[in-house]
Order: sequence, then C-alpha cells, then structure tokens
Amino acid sequence: MRRTPKFEDCFAELIRLPTVSSIDPAHDLSNRGVIDALANWCDALGFTCEIIPVSDNPEKCNLIAKRGGDQSDSNSNAGLVLSGHTDTVPYDLSGWDTDPFTLTKKNDCYYGLGTADMKSFFPIILEALERLADTKFSNPITIVATADEESTMSGARLIQEQNKVAGRYCIIGEPTGLKPIYAHKGIIIEEIKILGRSGHSSDPNLGNSALEGMHDVISTLRAWRDDLQTEFINGDFQIPVPTMNFGRIHGGDSPNRICASCELSLDLRMLPGMNLEELNEKLRDKVRETLVASGLKVEFNAMFDGVPPMQTSRNSEIITLSEQLTNNASETVAFGTEGPFYNDMGIETVILGPGDIDVAHQPNEYLQINRIEPMINILSKLLNHFCGPK
Repeated sequence: MRRTPKFEDCFAELIRLPTVSSIDPAHDLSNRGVIDALANWCDALGFTCEIIPVSDNPEKCNLIAKRGGDQSDSNSNAGLVLSGHTDTVPYDLSGWDTDPFTLTKKNDCYYGLGTADMKSFFPIILEALERLADTKFSNPITIVATADEESTMSGARLIQEQNKVAGRYCIIGEPTGLKPIYAHKGIIIEEIKILGRSGHSSDPNLGNSALEGMHDVISTLRAWRDDLQTEFINGDFQIPVPTMNFGRIHGGDSPNRICASCELSLDLRMLPGMNLEELNEKLRDKVRETLVASGLKVEFNAMFDGVPPMQTSRNSEIITLSEQLTNNASETVAFGTEGPFYNDMGIETVILGPGDIDVAHQPNEYLQINRIEPMINILSKLLNHFCGPK
C-alpha cells in the first residue's frame, strides 16, 4: 500500500505553498508549510523527523529526516544524504502565463515557481523510496530540507554548525539537467559606501567628492581583478578565471553639488582553491589603501556571508557512479549551492537534479516531464548502491 501521495499530488502541494526567500523583508516568506508537509510524508515512510528553527523565527525551519543505521551516531561515515532547499526567489506575476503557485501541465512540462529550482527533488525522493518500500536498507538515509538557500544560506550554515547530519555521500538536487556537478565557484557580494563632504561645485575645496573616491576604488579593484585572473585559472570551468562584476552604483544628488556619498555593490566569484575569507579581507584592504590619503571614510556591508567554492574529487565514488548512471561526464558550474557546507563536514557531495538552470529565477519556470523518470531511476540506483542490502 502506498504511504505517501502520488508524485504529482506531492509536487502540486509543494508548488502551492509560497516559500519566497529574500533579504528584503517585504518579500520574505515562511517555509514552514513545505517543511510540515515533507515531515508528514517522511514520517509515513518510517523516517524519524526533526524540525529545527533556523533562527528565533519559528516560521523558518530545516527538516532532518533519518531512517536506518544508528541515528544516535552523528559521526557515522556511512549512508546517503539527500538534500534540497525549500525556498524560491521572489517573482514578478506580470511575467507569468500561468499561476506560479499552481502546478500546470502543458507542452510536456510542469510549470510553476520552484519546479526546476528545486521543489521537484522532494517528490522524486519520495517516489524513489516508495518504489523501494520492500528494501531493507543496511546504511542510513537522511533527507534534509533547508531554508533560505536563495538569500543567506542560513539553513545550510546551521546544518554545518550543528553537525546533526552524517553520511558518506550527499546528493543535492539543484537544476543541472541530469548532469553531475563536482565543482562550482564561490561568491562574495559586497557593498562599499564612501562618505565624503558636500559643497558647492564651483570650489572643489569646499567638499570632498565620494564619487571621485569611488572612481579610484573601481580602478584599483579592476587592476586587482586582472591580477587574480592571471594568477588563478581553471580550465574545467566555462569561464576559467575568477570574475568581479560591478553591478550597482549610486552617488550624489545634483551636478552642481560635490558628492557626499557613493555606494557600489559588486559580486566576486572565486574558483576552488581560493579562500573566501582571505579574498574578502584583501578586497577591503585594497579599498582602504586606495582611500588612505583622501580624507574619505569607507563603510563595508556584506549583503550575506558569502558561499565558498565547492570541489569534490572526480575520483569520489559518488561522482564516478553518477557519471555512469547519467551517462554524462561530471562538470562544473558558476552558480553556488549548499554543497561546500556538506563537503566541509566530510560528506562528499554531487550536485545532480532534473531541472535546468536556464529557466530558474525567471517567469514561466518549468521542469521537463521526461526528466522525472530518469531522475527517479538514478536516485533509486544510488540508494540501492550506497544503502541497500549487503
């Protein structure tokens, strides 16, 4: 007898529940409804479930569901972790042809917010487990559902901090088009604010231009970017060098007034082997050194704590087996995931899911239906291989 709703019913329920995550409180929503639904379904499959608030807000939660093995042994080096984030990015309703919170089947695809990135992974997990209902697993299976991957990574950071998740290998079902990913770049997003002094533009001595100071800072950072791209090169990536994008700048209020304040937001994506904390400090040092004789003040605001780069050995069994099952060589991507947090816990991780990153984070997001059955089969074989009877 089936113990969880059918795949499409599970999928539709997860899409129906809004779980937008944003650093802007005006857009940020709870993920508790999805967590509760997943906990109920996992409980029906014999998992022991723990719902853990990510902060003081009980509406932002992680789920850790465990089955098999010694669940009291947090240092176990066996078993498989199946992980995904429950949140989505904000949405622009005017760009959608369908209701983003109604799973809509058309053109051999499922449409809805989070279909590709990445709510589909959870009903795929449940379907695979239903099909393996008679299997007596010898190694533990852990299902993890996290909060706020799309904004602060606070859910994954808490998983790492609490060290409550153990296993030998981990699969994260991000949208990779059924191609295993063994490495990705890290990311720093930084806001630099320069404070000067306003004054009448007819006499430069009356003020101190923050805008001109920012011009010098950008020149310094561009030169540093050139140095980084000369020093660090990894041909496994489509863009084989670290990148730095100056994405937003704002300063001043009138052409006849010396600019008293200027803000720049930038994004730096580093390769595996580059240390996030050291890079961030180096960036700030470069800015301070540029402005030291200017009389200008500078403030820094990290828009979030950053995501380290990830790299799992291509010789890892989770990578080589994923390559065999998908008939695809493992690749790299430029976007970030929760993978480095698992790798840092000693859990070797592959990023592998049915969606496409090309349709994520935009209106009319969809999942191709013909990707679902192959992903269920891949996951079933991975579960049997790593956790099945010995």
